Amino acid sequence: MVELDRKELASKIEHAFLKPDAEIGVIERGCRAAEEAGIGAVVVQPCHVRAVSSLLESSPTKVVAVIGFPMGGTYTEAKVLEARMAVEEGADELDLVMNLSLFASGRYQEVQEDLEKVIQASHGRPVKVILETSLWDEGAIVKGCHIARDAGASFVKSSTGFFGGAEEWSVRLMRKTVGNRMGVKASGGIKDLSKMLAMLSAGADRIGTSSTFEILDQWDKRFKG
Repeated sequence: MVELDRKELASKIEHAFLKPDAEIGVIERGCRAAEEAGIGAVVVQPCHVRAVSSLLESSPTKVVAVIGFPMGGTYTEAKVLEARMAVEEGADELDLVMNLSLFASGRYQEVQEDLEKVIQASHGRPVKVILETSLWDEGAIVKGCHIARDAGASFVKSSTGFFGGAEEWSVRLMRKTVGNRMGVKASGGIKDLSKMLAMLSAGADRIGTSSTFEILDQWDKRFKG
């Protein structure tokens, strides 16, 4: 099991504000709390990037914008515009959903070209490609990792959290496939400290969750109580 102090643990978390009914006031208060707790990043919808980036200006807590969320099936040009605007408004990183329907159809070259164009529009910002691993078998996950790698992504990410979550076996497979060439982000269904530590042990570098403060409370009770 991975051993981390509280500061290291917090730095690996990307706190998600992605519920459809998330109110901007709640997001802003959550961002301030995330900054105070030393959380590595907050993840928001593009419409909130400008406000959150302004709020966290000069903060070590990064701002991550989701692109093509949650199914990746919008026009490539629309995702390119989303990415470009998110970067202009202050996003430090992008979480980009792979075109799931095209991938399921075996149209892999189109999937890669779609990713490449969005990644090029990111102006060097790290891009994490969301594979939605709960939909696929081992062979498909490996293929998705290869496509993301060849498209120039910095990370592969397990899930949006809308269609299933991260599992240890799939995170381990992603790490095995990409080796040390890319990062791995586990997200979806990570609601407690034990699950987070299991994902880190399986090879994840980053953890996406909306249960950040519950996890930190559990760490405090386990190691300080």
